[in-house]
Amino acid sequence: MSRPPRTEVLRYTAFSADPDGGNPAGVVLDASGLDDAAMLAVAAELGYSESAFLTASDGRGGYTIRYFSPKAEVPFCGHATVATAIALAERDGPGDLLLATAAGTVPVTVTRDGDELRATLTSVEPSVSDIGPDDLTEALAALDWPAADLDPALPPRIAYAGARHLVLAAATRERLADLDYDFARLEALMHRLDLTTLQLVSRESATVFHVRDPFPVGGVVEDPATGAAAAAFGAYTRELGLVPDDAVLTLHQGADMGRPGTLTVELRPDDTRIRVSGTGTRID
Repeated sequence: MSRPPRTEVLRYTAFSADPDGGNPAGVVLDASGLDDAAMLAVAAELGYSESAFLTASDGRGGYTIRYFSPKAEVPFCGHATVATAIALAERDGPGDLLLATAAGTVPVTVTRDGDELRATLTSVEPSVSDIGPDDLTEALAALDWPAADLDPALPPRIAYAGARHLVLAAATRERLADLDYDFARLEALMHRLDLTTLQLVSRESATVFHVRDPFPVGGVVEDPATGAAAAAFGAYTRELGLVPDDAVLTLHQGADMGRPGTLTVELRPDDTRIRVSGTGTRID
């Protein structure tokens, strides 16, 4: 199926108020006329790490949303969720949304502070699991990271909050900045483990982290700002007791790619779900 001529594809960036920062996403607010092949074609043509497609509005802030990378559909994407929520807020005004994703229902709230819109998503129920020693060895080999360069205070885990991410912590910011991995080798491992990205982190302080996200399974070398991985990382920090139950984390991502962005991750003691928030803006 070819794309209908009236399909409007918007371009937004998430987790930055600067169009040249954060993570760009395609946004289609009415994808009711698109089939799977057409949505994939739109995503591939844009070349962004993900694009979002809305269908089935209930007229009360509820939508069905799907996410496509240039190579495949993904169950959940945080930055495209933020981009879509801000696009809807610009059209309809700030407020609450309820998005039905392949991973589950994701509430989103958009607020305005002056000229700036900010979206906060609430993840599906998260989980954290171990990674086998052979799989970890393979991941490090694909990254060309010696095991001695890992931070022993942040052990490797697979974390989930709508999509699966392998969390690996570098002992230094310099190690994190030096990213030159074997694309095909890492892609093969990620397919085998059903991973969406690797969440590579370096801890600056108790609640401030620098992060990078290789995304070869999506056909993208690196994701500039990754909301789904940020939610998974929030679950990881709580599961391992690295932060208090009511922590607010700041994740800096994209600077090494020339697209700096900031993700805010909130943990609440009365809710196991993770909240991820950030700004966004339209790309002209």
